[in-house]
Order: sequence, then structure tokens, then C-alpha cells
Amino acid sequence: MILVVDIGNTNIVLGVYSDNKMEFTARIATNKEKTSDEYSVVINGIFSLNNIDTGKIEGIIMSSVVPPLTSIFESVLKRFCKTDVIVVGPGIKTGFNIKIDSPAQLGTDMVCNVAGALSEFKGPLIVVDMGTATTITVVSRDGDILGGSISPGLRISLNALSGGTAQLPFINLDNVKSVIGKNTIDCMQSGVIYGTASMIDGMVDRIAKELNEKPKVILTGGMSSMVIKHTTHEIIHKPNLLTDGLYNLYLKNNQ
Repeated sequence: MILVVDIGNTNIVLGVYSDNKMEFTARIATNKEKTSDEYSVVINGIFSLNNIDTGKIEGIIMSSVVPPLTSIFESVLKRFCKTDVIVVGPGIKTGFNIKIDSPAQLGTDMVCNVAGALSEFKGPLIVVDMGTATTITVVSRDGDILGGSISPGLRISLNALSGGTAQLPFINLDNVKSVIGKNTIDCMQSGVIYGTASMIDGMVDRIAKELNEKPKVILTGGMSSMVIKHTTHEIIHKPNLLTDGLYNLYLKNNQ
């Protein structure tokens, strides 16, 4: 069994893979104030609930965009598994080139998403990850990262809208009824959901025009299921793209 860990700004995702298949996945809230002992208690509970025998874990790979938690999780994971932790970063084997001004600045989440996408599809690709931020990564026909874009995530946009105005409430995003809202809540839901879907559609068109090609579009991330049904392009939904990418990066670095 291989344990993969993705430390994001909002959530930390744990996944266990065996025989090239995901056995289970779990999600916990990211909290930079928690100690290694507190995280150990939480993770121990997750392993127990899912009947995971940590003695069978042969390897661990971790991606983190929260530097204060990287070393904490390295020590936490070593309590459960007697193996080294591979941390995604400069020097790791990916199988593709990163053709941006400063490759070391590229978020490891974007690297993992591309690794997951290229394990199943060929370029050119557009990989959209709807997390705390909405990131778009563009992959060439040769399978190299050309660059991309970063914009505020759906939840950040909604919180800014509610928190920055005196009369607009905090709302959920379920049951969006129509593009043309008939009340305040419907209007906010329309603006956030259909606005985000339109942004994705528009960026896909602009990127395709700049590439002069028609790339496959892959959508992932915690908020993606709310938006994909409102996009107009043909989009492939891969909720576990990042963890799949982590698993494939582990395989590449242990051959």
C-alpha cells in the first residue's frame, strides 16, 4: 500500500493506493495552529475507522502548499509508517518539463494535477483545479507545462461578496435555480456559480486560441462538482486527479 497526502490551504487529503487502485480517501480541515500530536490523533482515528493496517504501508508521498505544515506532517507520518516520506518539490522526477520563468515557483498541487492528467491523457491539456484558488494549468502536445492562470476560488469569491457588503447574506450554493435570479440569494448563487462556469468556458476558449489547438479540458477540485454541470464545453471530471498524480509520481520515483 502507498499513502498519498495532499496538504492544501483548506483541506488535507489522505489516500491509500494498492495495486494501482485507490482503496480509500479522507479529508480533514487544514489548521496551521494544530500540533503534530493533534494531527496524529486525528490521523490515527482515520486509519482506525477505515481499518488501515499501517504496517502494510510501503511508501509515502506528500504534496504541500502550506510550508508550516510540511515538516509537521513528515514527523506525524513517520509515527505510523516506518518509511521515508517523499515530498514533491524541486528535484523530483515528473517525466515532463516545466517551461515557465521560474519552475521552482510552480505550486506542487499543479505539478501533481498534471502528473495525474498525463497518466491517462495526452497533451494538449487544460487542467482546472477548483480549490481555495482556481488554478488553470496548460500542458503542451509534448506533455510539458507551458504556464497557466490563478484566480480567486469560488468560496473565496462568495465570502468576499458576503463579508464585504452590508446587506448581502452568507449563503450556500445548493440548488442554483436560474441564471436570472428573482431574489437576493438566487442572484448571488447565479453570479457565483454561473459566473465561475462562464469564466472557465471563456478561459478555455482564450487558451485554445493562443495555442491554436483544441485541448482536452480536465476539471478537478473540491468545488468542481457544483460547477461542471453549468459549463458549455466538453469537460472531463476527475475528482481524484491530484491524489492519482501523487501516486504516479511515487511510482516514477521508485522504479
